[in-house]
Amino acid sequence: MRPMLNSTVLRRGLLPALLAAALAPAGLAQEAATPAAAAAPPATVYNIEMIIFRDTGAQGSPEAWGSQGVAARNIAGDESATGSAQVGRFVATLPPSSFQLGELENRLRASGAYAPVAHVAWSQTASSWGTRAGFPLAKLGIDVDGLTGTVFLEHGQFLHLGMTLNYAMAAPPPGLNAPAGTPFSINESRRVKYYDRNYFDNPAYGVIALVTPAQGARAPGR
Repeated sequence: MRPMLNSTVLRRGLLPALLAAALAPAGLAQEAATPAAAAAPPATVYNIEMIIFRDTGAQGSPEAWGSQGVAARNIAGDESATGSAQVGRFVATLPPSSFQLGELENRLRASGAYAPVAHVAWSQTASSWGTRAGFPLAKLGIDVDGLTGTVFLEHGQFLHLGMTLNYAMAAPPPGLNAPAGTPFSINESRRVKYYDRNYFDNPAYGVIALVTPAQGARAPGR
């Protein structure tokens, strides 16, 4: 009788002092991505937390704000394909109990210089680098009058977070000489690392975002 064989089976410009202190890296940051392996592993799930806040006073100088609008980016559904490129998959929204930026939101509000208008978090996989395939704000749980756009997470050799936003405020910050309804735009993508707080800005408003691994994430506040 043959023996049985055993088998064995990864801001524009300088930030105000308040934000500069708040956005300092929390502990040692690690690389968010490594070069792609020959055999593709299961898609990594990331948690993204985001605060959107508006300035209550002018943080810039008057410009030709009417020319600030941006074109829409590709928008991904829950799962779709763009040729051979991978498109991110939305996993779930996250409850406030999982937020790690709650203290920062409180500090922004208490400062009197900034007014938080949205604070959300969600889980997703990343799209391929260069696709700019993201999710609309409504999908992420953001419902702010006059604010539209998408947020995208891309994975190439490294991890990048980007957004294309238009915020048409009924009452723009004083000093910008912008009429009501002027669309203020953020159209930016940048390399991110786990647990680093990333700042995207416009003289009228800003975004602070945090990317963490869905598996093995630190406890909130650590």
